[in-house]
Amino acid sequence: MWKPVLMMFVAMSLIPAGDTAGKLLITTQGTSPLFVAWTRFWIGALLVLPFVPRGGFAILTDWRVILRALMLTGGICSILTALQTAPLADVFAAFFIGPSVSYLLAVVFLREPFSLVRAGLVGLGFCGMLIVVQPGGAGASEGLGWAVLAGCFYGAFLTASRWLSSQARPRALLFSQLFISAIVTTPAALFFLPAFSWPVAGLASLSAIFSMLGNFILLFAYRMAPATSLAPLIYFQLIAATGLGWFVFGTLPDQWTWIGLALILLSGVASALLAPPPGGAQRR
Repeated sequence: MWKPVLMMFVAMSLIPAGDTAGKLLITTQGTSPLFVAWTRFWIGALLVLPFVPRGGFAILTDWRVILRALMLTGGICSILTALQTAPLADVFAAFFIGPSVSYLLAVVFLREPFSLVRAGLVGLGFCGMLIVVQPGGAGASEGLGWAVLAGCFYGAFLTASRWLSSQARPRALLFSQLFISAIVTTPAALFFLPAFSWPVAGLASLSAIFSMLGNFILLFAYRMAPATSLAPLIYFQLIAATGLGWFVFGTLPDQWTWIGLALILLSGVASALLAPPPGGAQRR
């Protein structure tokens, strides 16, 4: 069991590392968040291309697959826009409203079982998000609003992933979401192409590679252990983002953000631990 756990820690560190490189690219090189998202999609799609299973390209014309990819497009573009102005840890805290949104959407659209305890934990996570974002308060910012929007897109993306989990292999779905997002963002991204420089090329590559490797390792971890056992470790991204924010940008959350982070972590980990095991009476 230690191998998939170690892989999860690596994956959950690489994903915030990709966003850290993206934030550096935006804030130090003056590039557009849309350009960063576009390079991430294209580089990621090219990296995954050799691993697409036979017949995996057929799903690219499925409207459900396209809709799922558009949810990812909106999420990545929104979170990179948030990183343009907001601290890394705060962005990830607001972004983690996503699993709560996913649970609510799954109950409504996928007819998954409703639980008062799970609903209460969703409410707890929502309160944590409100503490971080402080809507209407002194700590509120447009960047954190974009982070919440990214989390909503991500929640819809997770629900769509459950919806399509039996329709295609994970590697095919991974390629489809990257390739479709790359195609969709190309027309607009061409208006924001920066002048070539090695820092821009290097940071764009690191942003894409770290993000891609994190998601790729995540797939292998889930093949080695039950998803319900590994799900709580997804919230290690919050810890990694806080550490990277301090190490790279010299920023740490304020006391209210720490409280919000704690509530989000408590809500997410407890909710994941409550999920029934595979084959149980309640199938997620």
